[in-house]
Amino acid sequence: MLAVRIAIGADHAGFALKARLADWLRQTGHEVLDLGTFDEERTDYPDFARAVGDALQRKLADRGILLCGSGVGMCIAANKMHGIRASVCHDTYSAHQGVEHDDMNVLVLGARVVGVALAEEIVKAFLDARFNGEARYVARLRKIERLENERSNSYDEHKRES
Repeated sequence: MLAVRIAIGADHAGFALKARLADWLRQTGHEVLDLGTFDEERTDYPDFARAVGDALQRKLADRGILLCGSGVGMCIAANKMHGIRASVCHDTYSAHQGVEHDDMNVLVLGARVVGVALAEEIVKAFLDARFNGEARYVARLRKIERLENERSNSYDEHKRES
C-alpha cells in the first residue's frame, strides 16, 4: 500500500471506527488529517462531509474517508460538493472498482454495518486502487462533471407545479 494523504471524518455514530481506522492508517505509513468528530456526542454528518470534501478541494489530502451509522447520509452530503465522488462501500470489490472505473475519491463506510477487520480490508482496497484512465471511463467522468456544472431548474419548476 503506497502512502497516501487521507482526510477522515465521522459523525458520532462513526466516531469509534474512525478512531480505530485513523490509528491503523498512521501505523501503515499514511498521513492522516483527522477532521473529527472527537467523541460520541451527537453531531450532524453534513459538517464532516463538508470538512473532508473541503480538504480534498483544497488539495490538503489525496483521498477521503467518511463514516456514519449506515454511510448513506455522509455519501449524500459529500456528493453535493464539486469534484467529490463518494460512494458507500461495504465490500472490497466496490472499493477498488469505484476508484478504477469512476475515480472515486471518498470512501464512505457505515460503522453500524461493517466491523473493524472488514473496514480495514475495504480501506486497503480503496487506497491501493488507481483510476485506470481508459477512454470510456474518462468520457463518463466528463459527463459527471457536466452534471455538476449544469444549473438545473427542474426542482423549482416541479415545486411551482405542485
